Amino acid sequence: MRQLIAGNWKMNGLLDEASAIVGPLRRGADGLGCDLLVCPPATMVMTVAHILVGSAVAVGGQDCHARPNGAHTGDVSARMLRDAGASWVILGHSERRADHGESDAAVRAKAAAAVAAGLTPIVCVGETEAERAAGRETAVVGAQLAGSLPEGFAGVVAYEPVWAIGTGRTATEADVAAMHAFIRDELVRLLGAAGAGVRILYGGSVKPSNAAALLAVPEVGGALVGGASLNAADFLAIAQAARG
Repeated sequence: MRQLIAGNWKMNGLLDEASAIVGPLRRGADGLGCDLLVCPPATMVMTVAHILVGSAVAVGGQDCHARPNGAHTGDVSARMLRDAGASWVILGHSERRADHGESDAAVRAKAAAAVAAGLTPIVCVGETEAERAAGRETAVVGAQLAGSLPEGFAGVVAYEPVWAIGTGRTATEADVAAMHAFIRDELVRLLGAAGAGVRILYGGSVKPSNAAALLAVPEVGGALVGGASLNAADFLAIAQAARG
């Protein structure tokens, strides 16, 4: 299966900056041996989707509400993202879990809503530094998987060691291999044979200098890229390191 390189812009970027980032991606995506995805803020999804229409680059959102519509001020539904041109959505990112108190049950409901709206969900899981230091990393990630994935899940899982996000620190290749192997076993346990085909992305300070090594680790099905995805040259360099 082709690896997926997904860019999470987080709360960065204005409309007049969109073309500077995605214009080179449109030109550079042809011939890559991986799938390419960019997830801008909700205010930019339609603009970015318009720039990339007909290209090899997909567009996603960074979150969605579990309900298709209603009195939910400030929220964006999966149907709205789809209507704006998105085909993917990131859910349960550690920053959403920590900053907004999102529970596994909330992520599960959002993932179900995303699928119902025609979006492919990328469900994020990962442990904090304290949880890893206490030897609880697999217990934490296992519980997140069991609680966050709806029945019949057919999306993507992203493993993001919380202690490596935006810190410049990166998990060792051995750390990544061990956790991705554990996640694969859990996916098969939870989903049966279908769990063997779910891509597992690694996310945690991925950059051009370490991308090739991380993407070569067994069971790594791609990368969820933060800061480096805001620079087209860096993001394409990571994509070029992917295996088909």
